[in-house]
Formats: sequence, structure tokens, C-alpha cells
Amino acid sequence: MEMIKRIAMTATATIFIGSSVFAQSLADAKKAIDAEQYQKAKTMLKGLTTTQPNSAENQFYLGWTYIKQEYADSAKAAFNKGIAADGKFALNFVGLGAAARLDKDEAGATSNFNQALSLSPKDTKVYDYVGRSYLLIVAPATTVSQANAESAIAVLEKGKTANPKVKDAELYVTAGNALISQLKSNDAYKNYSEALAIDPKSVTAHVAEGVLWRYANNWESATNEFNAALTIDPNFGPAYREWAETDLRQANKDIKVASAKVKEGVEHYRKYLSLTDMSIESQLRYADFLYNAGEFKTLQEVTAQLAKSAASNLRVYRYLGYSALENKDYDAGITALNKFIGEAGEKRVLATDYLNLGRLKLAKSDSTGINDLKKAYAMDTTKADVFLEIAKDAYGKKKYADAGNAYQEYFDKSKKGTLQERFAQALSYFFAFDSNNPKADSAVLVKADSAFSYIERKATTPVAAVYQYKGYIADLKDADRNNIKGLAKPYYEKYITLTSAKPTLSDADKRYLAAAYVYMANLYEYKDKDEAKTLEAYTKAKEYDPANKSVVAYFARKTAPAKTTK
Repeated sequence: MEMIKRIAMTATATIFIGSSVFAQSLADAKKAIDAEQYQKAKTMLKGLTTTQPNSAENQFYLGWTYIKQEYADSAKAAFNKGIAADGKFALNFVGLGAAARLDKDEAGATSNFNQALSLSPKDTKVYDYVGRSYLLIVAPATTVSQANAESAIAVLEKGKTANPKVKDAELYVTAGNALISQLKSNDAYKNYSEALAIDPKSVTAHVAEGVLWRYANNWESATNEFNAALTIDPNFGPAYREWAETDLRQANKDIKVASAKVKEGVEHYRKYLSLTDMSIESQLRYADFLYNAGEFKTLQEVTAQLAKSAASNLRVYRYLGYSALENKDYDAGITALNKFIGEAGEKRVLATDYLNLGRLKLAKSDSTGINDLKKAYAMDTTKADVFLEIAKDAYGKKKYADAGNAYQEYFDKSKKGTLQERFAQALSYFFAFDSNNPKADSAVLVKADSAFSYIERKATTPVAAVYQYKGYIADLKDADRNNIKGLAKPYYEKYITLTSAKPTLSDADKRYLAAAYVYMANLYEYKDKDEAKTLEAYTKAKEYDPANKSVVAYFARKTAPAKTTK
């Protein structure tokens, strides 16, 4: 009897297990994709493609899961299997177009989208997924471009009227997403509202409306929408993620609730993570969140742990490198970014990867970092600021001529430059000149003078330091010390006027004023032979810096007893 009972229980368990597997339908897989449970979705879809090998639809959603993870090659393999199973199922051509976009093959994307639309001109899903494909953000971009948004909006508008018998809530959500990417909030709201009118239980529409309210800083309405989504599906992770980001935005906007909202945001994000199975992909999204939040210590800990997994995504090493830079763990950062750049392939490497690698190397006094910074600029010419970094690094290492030249590259390539940066360049060239070296390159002195003159012309108010250094340069040009022309005189006079007018003088100001007066005194004594003015200038110098060596020597001469002749 006991044996029969055990057999019956085993049979019952088998039935339930079989029912569970059977229950994991395409609808469940699609729900997992929407919930950003990509690992779970892939497991389901791989099972479905095994049990239903001739289903082109299963292959499409498997491929789309790979698209969401930016695995273009795996996605293409699934889409091509779908086309082989049913060449008239249009969505797989949409998928190939999306993969082409990830590969930056816009012509291939357009061709595949057109093929899909010609196969199924009345299928709203085809229009929806073409729209979603245009909204994919392809590195190095960080936002949807206006052109791609307009392409998405155009195809989605056609999709709304493609089949008068079908009202597709998901298509309206995608249209809203396209509009909000271009900050067209009112039009986006109309589309989200229409989606909810079609399907009041659309969790994606509720969350999208919540995000819209977040942008408007309407925290209550945003929270209501996230709660509405979670009432429909308590396990819909994206609602928690968007709620977390809303918490952080509110914390930044309202100091009174900042502490509480930051803590609440962390809890909501952890809840999001728990609902996405803590897969590599989900934790990489967590890494994105940590990176954007500037939580570099935690980011390095998380990515270092992820890097130990055999199934780790190479992107882990990018974040490990970035966070190690911020945490001053330079060796770990260099190792991580060298691995990422070496293995990721040309299409996945960003200018920022070389930028951070260069910064890591320079922090270790490895001059090859300059080449990495220049590679970053070659890949993305908007990053002309790398030449500022090169200039500052060279200046710090007392390679003054190199620093001045790097500043010039920055000015030429960026077509900008603050007066402070111009002053730094002028100082670089000034310090590059060695007055004690007979073979010193006087060309750098000319460049320094030119840079100071530029500031003199452009500054809205006179800059005392500019006249101080122009005085130094003019004095250096006054080469014949036995026949001094006083070239520096007008500059020192201007410096004295500007600096002595300050309401409060620093110790440095006093020292520099004393030095300027000493120059004037020397001029009066040796060129003009004017003892009264010489005494007056030295007296002013003594007032500002009694310890000045020239001042001390002059007054020592003045007070020394006169020599008598016998």
C-alpha cells in the first residue's frame, strides 16, 4: 500500500512538473522580457525553441532578448533561425534590422525594416518593434538622437492606422517613449493615456506615466503610477527601479527629504535587483546605476566580484577600470581596461575607455597614457579636453614647453579656452625659458609674451599678474645690462597700480610689490641717476618686504659710514 502511495505521489509530482514547464509559455517569456528578467526569459525561450523548433515567433523573442543585452551576434543567429523556419514571419527581419543598428550598419537596418513592413503591412507588432529598434541607444551615444526618434515616431504613427481593427497598447507606449526622448511631454502623455485606455492593466504604460510625472517633479503622481503597476504585477521590477530613480531625483530637489529619499531609493533598487534574479545582466544594470550615482567604492566591489564569474560580461571590466580610477587603485584599473579593450572588439570600445586608461597610466607616471588620451580624441573629437589633461600632466612634471604646446592644441581643436587656461599656457612657456642657459630657446619667451598679451586684450578688467609677467619678460629682453632701456618699466608701474589698490594684500602680493619697486629703484639709480626717486622706491619696497635682499643691501649701503681717505 505504501509503495502504491509513493508511486502515486511520484506520478502526481511528474504531472505538476510537466504542467509547470508547459505553463512557461511565450506569454510568460514576453512578460519576463518586459520585467527585464533577461536570464529568465532566455531560459524559457531556449526551452521553447527546443520543444517548438519550427516557431519563428519563439526565435524572434529569443533574439530580441539578446538585442536588449546588446549581444548582436547571438541575436542574429536566432533571427536567422526564425527566418529559416518561416520566411514570411516579418518580426525576424525587424530583429535583423535592430542587430544591424547595434553594429552601426544603418543601411542594413533600413533594408531589413523595409522588408519586414512589406511582408506584414497590417501587423501593428511589426511597426511597434521597428519603432523600438530606432529607440535603441547605440554606444557611444547616451541618448536617442533626434533623427532616430523622428524615424521611430513616423513608423509608429503609421502603425496606429495600419489595421483599423486593432488597437495595440504596446505600440502607443513605444510612441510615448519616442516622444519623451525628445522632451515632448504632452504628446507622450496622450500616448500613454491612450495605451491605458486600450489596456488598463498595462504595467509598462503605468510605469511610463510615472516616469513622465518624475520629469515634472510631481512625486505624488509618479508614486501613484508605480504603485498602480505593482498592484497589477507585484513582481514587475522596472517599477521599483524607476521608483528608486524618482526617489533620488526628489532627494536632489528637496533637501528636507533628501536623507529619507536616498535610503528609500536604495531599498527600491535592491528590490528591483531581487526581482531580476541577480543575473549578470541585472547586476550590470546595477553597475550602471552605481556609476551614474558616483558610488565608485561599491561599484568596484560589485564588478570585482562579477569578474570572478566565468560567465561574466566583458563590460564588467570597463566598470572595474572606471571605478578603480576613481578609487585610486591604478594598477587594478589598468589591468581591467587593458583586458576590456583587448578583448571587446573595435565596435564595443568607446573613446571613454581610452580616456580613462590614459588617466590611469598618467596617475602612475606612465607617459604612454598620453597616447591613450590622444586615441580617445581621435575616436571622439568632442573630447578635446584631453589636451587640457595632457597639458596639466606635463606642467606637473615640469615639462613646460610640452605643457604650453598641449594647451595650444586644446585651443585649436576645441575652439575655446578660458582666460585662466590661457594664463596657464603663458606661464608654461615662461617657465620653459631658462635665463641661465645661453642656448635657451628664446622662441618660448616670445610665445609666453604673446599669450600674456592675448589675456591683456581680452580681459574685461586689467589682470595684475599679466603685467607682472610681461614685466619679467621685458626685463629679460633688456639684454644689455650696461645699457638698460627700462623696457619693463610700464608693466611694473601698471602692476604696482593694480596690486596696491587691493583692499587686502596677501603676503605674496607684498613680496611681488617689493620686487617691482626694487626694479624701479634700480632703474632710477643706474639709468636715471636720480637718488631721490631711488630712495623713494626702496622705501616703498621696504614697506612691503623688509627682508628683500636688495632692500637690505641698499639700506646697508645708505647707513654704512663713509670711507675716509688718508
